[in-house]
Amino acid sequence: MADNTYDVIIVGGGVMGCATAYYLLKNDPRLTVAILEADPTYERASTPLSDGNMRIQFNVKENIQMSQYGMEVIARFPEEMQVDGERPDPAFRQQGNLFILDEASRGESHAGYLLQKSLGCEIEWLTPAEVQKNYPLYNLKDCVAGTFGQSDGTMSPLAVLMGYKKKATALGAKYIQAEVVEILKNGDQVVGVKLSSGEILNSNIVMNAAGAWAPKIAKTVGVDLPIIPTKRQVTVIETNARPEKILPALVLPSGLYVIHESEGIFLCGKSFADDYIGYDDFIWERKRFEEIIWPEVVENIPSFDRLKILRGWAGLYEVNALDGNAILGEWPGLKGLYLANGFSGHGFQQCHAVGRYIAELMLGKTPSLDLSIFSPRRILENKPVFESKRKIV
Repeated sequence: MADNTYDVIIVGGGVMGCATAYYLLKNDPRLTVAILEADPTYERASTPLSDGNMRIQFNVKENIQMSQYGMEVIARFPEEMQVDGERPDPAFRQQGNLFILDEASRGESHAGYLLQKSLGCEIEWLTPAEVQKNYPLYNLKDCVAGTFGQSDGTMSPLAVLMGYKKKATALGAKYIQAEVVEILKNGDQVVGVKLSSGEILNSNIVMNAAGAWAPKIAKTVGVDLPIIPTKRQVTVIETNARPEKILPALVLPSGLYVIHESEGIFLCGKSFADDYIGYDDFIWERKRFEEIIWPEVVENIPSFDRLKILRGWAGLYEVNALDGNAILGEWPGLKGLYLANGFSGHGFQQCHAVGRYIAELMLGKTPSLDLSIFSPRRILENKPVFESKRKIV
C-alpha cells in the first residue's frame, strides 16, 4: 500500500478522532489509519478546554446510554489504555451532579428521571430540604425539587485525550500534523483529502471529527452542517466557603453551573444567546463574569458575595443549531464520509460510545449501541431530536 493511501483518514486529532482510531484498530489491527491534526499542542481544541464533566442526566435514551457506557470505560481506562506499563489517570472524581428544578422544568425533568431509573441509572429525586442537605451553600431560590446523579462527576479531559491518542498510535495509527483544506470525492464516493501543503492522501473512508471546525471541512465537499462555532467561558474563583467535602456540581435552571474543585475553589460558567460566534476569539473576559455571571451566582449562593477571581479560559462549542444533539454516521448520498459532529457542549463525555459506534459503522458491524437516532439524515429531513424543551448545559 502506498504511503499516502489509508483504509481510514480521520480529520481531527481530538478525543473523538483518537477514540475512533482506537476502536478501529482494536477491532482490526491490520487497518491503516491516519489521524490528521492541525495543532498537536491542542491550544484551541475543545477537548482540553472542556470542564470535563460526565453525567447520566439526559432526557434522550441514547444520550443516557452513551454516558452509561462512558462510565464503564472510565472505570477501566487506566488498564485498557496502558502503553508500555504507563497508565493514564483520568482523575475521575464522582462528586455527583445536582440539577436544580424550578416550576417550569419540573415536569420534563421528572419524565427524564423516570427514564433514567428505567435504564438502571443511579439517580435520586430530591425535595428542596434534601437539595439543601446536598448543597448547603445554595439558598433554594426558585427550587421546587432536584435531581442528583451520584455517579456523575468531573475528570481530566486532556488525560482522556492523551490516553486514547497514545493507545491508538501504539496500535498502529499514524498521527500526522497536517491541515486538511479539502475532502475529495469522485461522484458519490469519498476518495481522500487534500492538505494545505498540496499533498493528497487517499482513502475511501474519511471521518470529519474536526469539532467546531467541522462545518468548514464539510463545506469543501458540498455538505452543509448546521453547526455554529460558539465561544464559551469558564471562570475559576476562590471563595471563603470551605466545605468539609467536595460538593456536587450545581446546575441551575438558567444553565449556570458551579463546580466545586477543592477547598474554596470553584469553576463557574454559563452560555448566553449573545455569545460570540467565530473562530478568532479565545480571550477570556473577566468583565463578563463580574457584570453578568457573578450577580446570578450571589443571588443563589449568597456567601459568594466576596470572592477572588483567579483565572479563566475560553473555548469553542460546536453548537448544532438544528437540535443541540450529535450528528453521527455516514452522510446520505456521499459514501465513505462519516461524521461525529455537533455535540453542543456534551461531546467529551460521549467520546467513548461515539468512537466505538463510528468504528463499527465503518467496519460494517452491527453497532453495540444503536445511535441511529442521531443520523445525519435528520438534517436533510429537518427532523430534530431535542434533548430538552429548554436550554440547560
